[in-house]
Amino acid sequence: MNIDRRQLALPVLALGLGLMSVVPAFAGADEDAIAKHVEAFRAAQAAGNAEGIAPLCADDLSYSHSNAKVDTKASLLDGIAKANYKWTSLEYKDPTIRVVGPTAIVRFNFVGEQEFTDGKKTPQNLHILMNWQRQGPDWKLLSRSATKL
Repeated sequence: MNIDRRQLALPVLALGLGLMSVVPAFAGADEDAIAKHVEAFRAAQAAGNAEGIAPLCADDLSYSHSNAKVDTKASLLDGIAKANYKWTSLEYKDPTIRVVGPTAIVRFNFVGEQEFTDGKKTPQNLHILMNWQRQGPDWKLLSRSATKL
């Protein structure tokens, strides 16, 4: 039996188009899951809730602040628990999420105000880059970097 390329082209094209319609469905579900995790992280951060942040972070977390300080998961959670300030406002503005295989790149503007125990208020305006990694069935924050705007 002789098969020429034209006979193979249509099934291959159909298979490719079929797969294209499936991939965005998974990507959309991943993006939704990550968006929920990012919002949960923001809400816990705004509340100063280390217990709310802990399950969202990978054990190998690398968390970089805009002043170049780098925290591990343990030091980040300790710092939140012992903070001498509270957030009077905290927004993650204009977030973008891009899923790339088992990782996700999240970017947003971090806008808020901290009030310290001495009454001093400090505005924050940063650009944030978060990298989330699929670990088993869930997404975990693997790294975060901040740049002052």
